[in-house]
Amino acid sequence: MREALRRPVTVGIQFSLEIVPAIVSPGDWESIDMFYLDPFSELQKHEVRYLIIGGIAINLHGVERATMDVDLVLAMDEDNLQRFLRAATELELKPSLPVQLESLGDSCQIDDWVRERHLIAFSLRPPSRTAPSINIVVRPKVPFDKMYQNRLEKDIGGVRLNVASIDDLIALKTNTGRSQDASDIVALNKVKQVLDKGE
Repeated sequence: MREALRRPVTVGIQFSLEIVPAIVSPGDWESIDMFYLDPFSELQKHEVRYLIIGGIAINLHGVERATMDVDLVLAMDEDNLQRFLRAATELELKPSLPVQLESLGDSCQIDDWVRERHLIAFSLRPPSRTAPSINIVVRPKVPFDKMYQNRLEKDIGGVRLNVASIDDLIALKTNTGRSQDASDIVALNKVKQVLDKGE
């Protein structure tokens, strides 16, 4: 493999990364904007069981990909949801829909929205317009407990990030009909090939 180039990659977060053609090697991140770290610090403080999926997870696995929002899945048991709601309240997150924050903990209501309104994610907006929205994917196709067992843990600035595995991200993105997901799958498979060669 030809020598990797070093340059900063901007994805709404500023990373400094070692990259190979089309792939960023998953090394140490030298900087990350605090408005991205703050939510994860709060989740860690409240011991919320969560996983990062979506664009930031793709980035954390080493793929150069523009993204702004934070996509998460949560353990949807009552205890974990209450911990998440406490964290969200401290972060001053508000639902994008005209509903109460506590609606996220109403399983019957969520099921109704999924069935009748085709809800995919419960979106939360922070008070700052420059900070990212947080989207909670409410009914992921891969069970949360399975993904949590397969998770990768990244430490950035003393904050632990729980990241869905490459295989689980590929499973989440398979057959969605979205061109971005198809592109992500191609990129993630390239990362897998690089990692396999390194073993």
